[in-house]
Amino acid sequence: MSTTRFSPRSDTDVADLVANHPLAFVVSKGGDRMHSTLLPLRIERLANGRIASLSGHIARANPQVGALKADPQATLLFLGPHGYVSPSWLSDRTQAPTWNYACANFSVRIDFLDDAQNLDRIVGDLVGAMEAGRARAWSAAEMHARYAQLAARIVAFRASVLDVEAKFKLGQDERDDVYPEIIAGLRGEGGHDALITMMQLFNAHRETGKPT
Repeated sequence: MSTTRFSPRSDTDVADLVANHPLAFVVSKGGDRMHSTLLPLRIERLANGRIASLSGHIARANPQVGALKADPQATLLFLGPHGYVSPSWLSDRTQAPTWNYACANFSVRIDFLDDAQNLDRIVGDLVGAMEAGRARAWSAAEMHARYAQLAARIVAFRASVLDVEAKFKLGQDERDDVYPEIIAGLRGEGGHDALITMMQLFNAHRETGKPT
């Protein structure tokens, strides 16, 4: 992983991004075309704090399954909080517009785990994570016989991580007089709470950017 001003502060930043924003594009090559499928993915294993593998499931009928069996190399594209930064918020109108965001791109090898035990484990882990904290949390067991019918249509897989490139472009390069105006603009526009929180974490040295 390269080191720049927009690099993660630690491997924990990448793991948190994936855990909090689990929907990713799985992109791979198949014959003379590219395949991409949006899938929720979960961290399966950490090695010294770094993501070593992720897990998920995909529809058996998806043409990408056959393509991945022929060539298991793939890229996982995760996008976290993001938002447009408008110069209209700024006192200095010579500033250019930009986009703040956090993302992580994983180069992986996909291995299919075509057995009931792994499928139950991976589906159960995903459901448990997404239902956690809900007042009437749901479990797959409530589907009864229908679970087996639907499970037959999907296959579990493991994505073993070969490399990762993550970028957290969150205002670290902004001038001290510009940064608080960006925060105020995002707050005023609304709908950017997650982005503001992440910007504050990555700009903790700025007095006006610290969480209140």
